[in-house]
Amino acid sequence: MIKCASYDVVFREIPNEVTLALNLSLCPNRCLGCHSPNLWEDIGQVVDETLLTDLIDQYGKAITCLCFMGGDNDPLQLAQLAHFVKQNFAQLKIGWYSGRSQQPEGFDTTDLDYIKLGPYKEELGPLDKSTTNQRLYKKQADKSWKDITSHFWILPSFL
Repeated sequence: MIKCASYDVVFREIPNEVTLALNLSLCPNRCLGCHSPNLWEDIGQVVDETLLTDLIDQYGKAITCLCFMGGDNDPLQLAQLAHFVKQNFAQLKIGWYSGRSQQPEGFDTTDLDYIKLGPYKEELGPLDKSTTNQRLYKKQADKSWKDITSHFWILPSFL
């Protein structure tokens, strides 16, 4: 089951996108130094097709991307939800921020445009630090994945 604890429109999670970020609970990763340990808990509302439709309709053309921030507890359902969004809101790009070190075995990335992999390691820092172990990948036209993590290192610090 995937649950959404909160959501917001953000500008830094996916480069060059206005992103509706869904902060998903039930995170099994328990990263030391996690900025949102409340997301380890079983909180929020179940994410289903109705909730996604309502949120996307609410923001309309103001957003260009939907990003699942978490969902590591149920990657299969996350892939199904991404498929629903891609089929019904083709104009949106879709991202998944996972704390996993690698994609789950057999995980279908067909409907994803971005995927972030890597647990947060406090001593290495988040994506905007060049020392980070985390990586953000963007799907290319040929369906290969390109590491675009360095895009975070050139953003102005006031954003």
